[in-house]
Amino acid sequence: MPKVTLQDKVFDKPIKEQFSFNAEVALVFDDMLSRSVPYYHDVLKLVTAFSQNFLKDDSIVYDIGCSTGSTLIELIKKSPYKLQAYGIDTSSHMIDKAIAKAHAFGVQNLEFICDDAFNIDMKNADLVISNYTLQFIRPLMREKLIKKIYESLGDGQIFVFSEKVISEDKLLNKIYIDEYYNFKKAQGYSEYEISQKREALENVLVPYSVEENIKMILGAGFKSCDILFKWYNFATFVAKK
Repeated sequence: MPKVTLQDKVFDKPIKEQFSFNAEVALVFDDMLSRSVPYYHDVLKLVTAFSQNFLKDDSIVYDIGCSTGSTLIELIKKSPYKLQAYGIDTSSHMIDKAIAKAHAFGVQNLEFICDDAFNIDMKNADLVISNYTLQFIRPLMREKLIKKIYESLGDGQIFVFSEKVISEDKLLNKIYIDEYYNFKKAQGYSEYEISQKREALENVLVPYSVEENIKMILGAGFKSCDILFKWYNFATFVAKK
């Protein structure tokens, strides 16, 4: 049986460096996601259910920034199709956790790769997923990755991604930030932990606005980009080639 998720206490002490997906973070990452990303589990279910409309037997699926593998594991468990699924992450600690989790759940037809997505040949993909990952990639490289994803997909296939977003309206943006702060407090994080994490993420997590994300997607050649879900400053998009 899968092990009980450990509670995130990474930022209950003074930070010594910028945020990274190290061993300490990987150990508690599932709890961190559940308590730091609003409606995380609902979005995961939404993404996996919606994606079925574009899959068939032997469809090729990639998850860029797969972390501990939750999305692909859920996708394979719920899909009526036999898929070829690949999780990609640059953190060896996340990949180790993902492999262990997939084994614990008895999920097969799933391979995890510790590498940069730019080094992976993702040709003939039917679905590419990237949840809360692009925001950690520098803008210039972010655009290059979107172009690579576009070129990897077959015509009519989709790229689904979730991101933290900002509003171009200053008042709305402040409200969104305040509501997100209230959300984290309600999840049991202290003011100190919230402050410490905010400081650790400074210049590491660089969010775009909804408009900037859509412009980037369409600029790469995608025919359309719609919003599947949005909660204040978090959004899930679907881009169709």
